[in-house]
Amino acid sequence: MPPKLTPTHFLCIPLTGAQLAAALAAFRADVTSAMSFGLPEDAVRPLGTLHLTLGVMALKRDGVEQAVDILKGLRLRDILAETSVNSQSSTADGLALTIRGLHSIQPPAKAAVLYASPSDPEGILYDFCKRLQRPFQESGLMIDENRPLLLHATIINTIYVKNNGGGGGGRGKRRERLTIDARSLLSRYDDYLWAEKMPVTRVALCRMGAKPIPGTDDAAYEVEAEVEFEP
Repeated sequence: MPPKLTPTHFLCIPLTGAQLAAALAAFRADVTSAMSFGLPEDAVRPLGTLHLTLGVMALKRDGVEQAVDILKGLRLRDILAETSVNSQSSTADGLALTIRGLHSIQPPAKAAVLYASPSDPEGILYDFCKRLQRPFQESGLMIDENRPLLLHATIINTIYVKNNGGGGGGRGKRRERLTIDARSLLSRYDDYLWAEKMPVTRVALCRMGAKPIPGTDDAAYEVEAEVEFEP
């Protein structure tokens, strides 16, 4: 059995905007309050890290160059137009996201990752993203995860919580990952509006591992390359 590859990069749609920033700030203030859910600050992801992941890659230097070339060759407006024609939709001039609600990757009573999903009733966004994946998969650069694409923005991830006190901590021992009973939290934010009609402006190839932005409380992934919707 071949060794499991360690991802170095990911293809994504970055999520930005004043509405998303305000919604995340209000959410953070609530869920980290001792009078509310009392979650650790580190569990809530920074604004600059929010994105929809389209696929991950394990790239060496020549692979990075190849991935950048493929990305730069994408014509987003043309790809969206093809998607719209096939779905008989009228979104060819632009793609906007409405992101609402909160869900758990794990059983809600022992959750570690909570996420928000974009509304996509006609499947336009999903088809668009699958078309973006295709050249990277055909080149062998994108890891095939053998499962449907789950478009989501990670809002809470307890793996980033420091010193949670679990699992001992001696040499060679893995710290037990913090889990939370998220049932009440999910109920409160079941219909929470994160962003409405947020325009998709670009697709980016980013390096794994978000880094702090100096002088702020934010963090972001290093962008290897990106392509924008042509005017």
